[in-house]
Amino acid sequence: MKKKFYITTPIYYVNDLPHIGHAYTTIAADVLARFHRERDEDVFFLTGTDEHGLKIQHSAEEAGKDPQKFVDEISGEFKKLWDKLNVKYDNFIRTTDPAHKKAVGKVLQALYEQGAVYKGEYEGLYCVACEQFRQENELVEGRCPDHDIVLERVKEECYLLKLADIQSRLVEKIEGDEFAIRPEKYKKEVLSFLKNEKLKDISISRKKVSWGIPMPFDKEHTTYVWVDAFLNYLTGLGWDGSTLELGSRVSSGVTRFWPADVQLIGKDILRVHATIWPAILVHLGIPLPKMLFVHGHIRSGGRKMGKTLGNVISIKEMLEKFGADGTRYLLMSAGTFGEDVDVTMERMVEKYNADLANGIGNLVSRIVKLWEGTDIEIPNVKTGDWSEFYKFTFDEINIDKGLDYIWRNIVSKANKCIEEKKPWELKKANPEKFEHNLKELLVDLKFFSDLVFPFMPETSQKIKKALETKKAEILFPRVK
Repeated sequence: MKKKFYITTPIYYVNDLPHIGHAYTTIAADVLARFHRERDEDVFFLTGTDEHGLKIQHSAEEAGKDPQKFVDEISGEFKKLWDKLNVKYDNFIRTTDPAHKKAVGKVLQALYEQGAVYKGEYEGLYCVACEQFRQENELVEGRCPDHDIVLERVKEECYLLKLADIQSRLVEKIEGDEFAIRPEKYKKEVLSFLKNEKLKDISISRKKVSWGIPMPFDKEHTTYVWVDAFLNYLTGLGWDGSTLELGSRVSSGVTRFWPADVQLIGKDILRVHATIWPAILVHLGIPLPKMLFVHGHIRSGGRKMGKTLGNVISIKEMLEKFGADGTRYLLMSAGTFGEDVDVTMERMVEKYNADLANGIGNLVSRIVKLWEGTDIEIPNVKTGDWSEFYKFTFDEINIDKGLDYIWRNIVSKANKCIEEKKPWELKKANPEKFEHNLKELLVDLKFFSDLVFPFMPETSQKIKKALETKKAEILFPRVK
């Protein structure tokens, strides 16, 4: 049997159009999925949209649209963007899909019947923008750390999910890396929280929110958006909501791919993914994901992006200026994957021209031009043992460092070789040496096209075509 690899992105909230942060996570997931497919593994890559909740209900009302029509339009924009960015997912899950809603209802009923969900009352500070209750120690000067708004104190009848009774088990699973959290600093952050704060049972229903999945045992309540959303990681595989103990009704997708190998998330949703999500799985008797990999935020000019600051970088503008592969390269090489990264349009234009137009674009053009009119063939050599590169880049998820490795060890090295050895002067003066140098450069291009494929699939294919036809198109025109 092939080794399997199941990777997920968070499902994105459709209260507004997709932005650069959504693209960053999804391109990273696509890079990892493409690599594992190239390694001939059985891969499933899931992404999608989160379409219920109060915030969406309000956004639809403000737009004067029916909520379903509203979410259909925004969800469609996400799909269009992934097509433009050459993202090849295996399923795009929507939480308004009938099969998903049916499965969520079945899960809630099972949790209620076993006592993991019970009726009660919850009081806390609620952030409408986050769609979650926040603890006092999470706030910054009384405001939500992510949305900079004052939270409202809410007290209401609701259904609660038991968290307190799984806290010690959760600590054990995280400490032993059965439920790994990477990079390491986020593992320490979660363990510090779990060892110093007693988890409270959490509200999983709202009475005043009509746009949501009704609780199957109490139609006056709708499902709290986070619980609905988390279950996508299973329903996206075709799961029908049956717990694994029931066995006979579990879909083949779940038995084939679960547990998830990597779940990519932003640091702002780490705590709920490290507490509520595993709590649901523990109560259902379902194995936890193997790894949560957490990345930082995209900042611009040292500040969080915001319309009022005027520093928002549009993903649409990036695509228009840099193209799909240029955009993928610039985002994946923007900084250490796992940390906050800082980008500005000015720096990206500079990097695009240096690394892509003058770097690989110029290199391909120069090598093919030298090759034209000769009968020299590319040596039939293997691409070498790149096991350490693969392990470091893809297994340990150092995406930016993988790109840096390719540029340093192939692109820069080959360009330097051309500058120093001046093969165009050797063509007549020393044909034997010219042939030797050119063969080395052609092998470098072949290596590059193989290694860069997960990151920049179109560029990889264009270079392979150039190596078959001895004709090179302009890969990356300079931009201003």
